[in-house]
Amino acid sequence: MRYLVNAVLVGPFALAGLVCMFAEMVLAAEPSAEDAWGPITVLQRTVAPGTALRFPFSEERSFKASYLNAPVFVARGSKPGPSLCLTAGIHGDELNGVEVARKAFSLADPSQLRGTLIALPAINMEGVRTGSRYLTDRRDLNRAFPGRSGGSIASLIAYAVTSNILPHCEYVVDLHTGSDARANVPQIRADLDNEKVRELAVHFGHGIIVGGAGPEGSWRREAVDAGVPAIIYEAGGPLEFEMAEIEEGVRGVRSVMAYLGMIDAPGQVIPDDWIYTKSTWMRASLDQNGFFFPDAQLGDTVKEGDLLGRIVDPVTDFEHEIRATRNGKLIGRAVSRPVLNGYGLFHIAWVE
Repeated sequence: MRYLVNAVLVGPFALAGLVCMFAEMVLAAEPSAEDAWGPITVLQRTVAPGTALRFPFSEERSFKASYLNAPVFVARGSKPGPSLCLTAGIHGDELNGVEVARKAFSLADPSQLRGTLIALPAINMEGVRTGSRYLTDRRDLNRAFPGRSGGSIASLIAYAVTSNILPHCEYVVDLHTGSDARANVPQIRADLDNEKVRELAVHFGHGIIVGGAGPEGSWRREAVDAGVPAIIYEAGGPLEFEMAEIEEGVRGVRSVMAYLGMIDAPGQVIPDDWIYTKSTWMRASLDQNGFFFPDAQLGDTVKEGDLLGRIVDPVTDFEHEIRATRNGKLIGRAVSRPVLNGYGLFHIAWVE
């Protein structure tokens, strides 16, 4: 009060100076974003800035809990920044994504990182061990999100991930491959109507982009519906590690991290003419059953009527030609194998 009285006595300029000095003291007392940057707690594990920790999703020991033993990796950067979540192994036979998540995380130096990197490299760990796309309850985990606490094993895992991991994610990159004896050209799948999702996809920088919101119950769609931009990287086929597709995926993750300001590295951008808005599978028709022999290669640009492959009936020796039903780019293809009607043979994408 004495200072205020004196300021009033000496005039308005002194009072203004006192106000400015008080404001500076208040601002100085407020911590900066970097000073306020502290540890993060995920699944009751605390990770300090500049450190990384690997731990199991659940410490519970029970017969049921053996299906909730996915590994969790958390790197807390030494400086503030966004939170990026990498997920893989939702389908246990899709191994390329598992290694992309593991390797991308191992390359992140927490002492240099800005923000937080969280990786769940094998959500369906039992499927990864056994090479199974599905869970033991015969359900597809990527149709079970957001899950529920009292449901099947798929629902339990989906609910655990949605409840415990998604709140820590500001961005999501979900990692997959082709499945069921099919392979995919490296591609990003993204809801192109969502601007934040589109920008995330473009800055992955590798592969092509295929538009689509994703099916109901998928992890990617659940994340986007919750307000978290999410994309999928699909590359290669199931049940093996393919190094070219893995390395491209790791480069894409690091390009996203560069775009988000998490690391100092050159980012890449996927050009507009590599963005496809529609896609469809060509399937074997009712009279096309037998041994499938593809001629077209992944990544080929095809025109309507082009010969893509053949199906030979091994009993009658009759040969069916498979011809392109439209112009587009071949982004997925079945391996040479016996097929029955309805089986997906070629995945074609185009711009509409």
